[in-house]
Amino acid sequence: MGTVTVGVSIAVPEPYGSLLQQHRIGFGDTAAHGIPTHITLLPPTAADAGELPRIERHLAQVAARGVPFPMRLIGTDTFRPLTPVVFVQVVEGAAACSWLQKSVRDASGPLARELQFPYHPHVTIAHDIDEAAMDRAAAELADFEAGWTVGGFSLYEQDAEGVWRLQREFRFGGDPAREVPAQTRSEPATSPG
Repeated sequence: MGTVTVGVSIAVPEPYGSLLQQHRIGFGDTAAHGIPTHITLLPPTAADAGELPRIERHLAQVAARGVPFPMRLIGTDTFRPLTPVVFVQVVEGAAACSWLQKSVRDASGPLARELQFPYHPHVTIAHDIDEAAMDRAAAELADFEAGWTVGGFSLYEQDAEGVWRLQREFRFGGDPAREVPAQTRSEPATSPG
């Protein structure tokens, strides 16, 4: 069946998603055309295409244990000089994202993998572009703010042209009395998890 590249993320809803994607394109990040605005839970990961049904069952089980949680984005930060990334900060919802990404990558599941850097939820607005454009991205969106309630996450597959295509959405189905860990402020940026 072959190998596919999958990713799992929380979509940034409208109008924020399109707004940030248009800014990213405007900063000269050509990859932005094929990347929906998101918070990563599983970075690009190679998987056997035959494993997709098992992957979807696993993600459905993770979602069933989750409950909606508040997400707030405020201002910008960067992973430079470690990696050439400028991002919008997650200031509320980071602990819930961390819980989700650990569950998605659980050692007993089909998406078990190590990360190159410690996990740090964020929304990329500039990646691997010239320094002046990175500085512009950080400055122009320094006052950006957005907030919403996260109700689930999505599975994406990267096509042959490098475009990320939505495959399936997974809605939280947990008991509202059971809380996913919450956090009011994110930790300082240390890596591009």
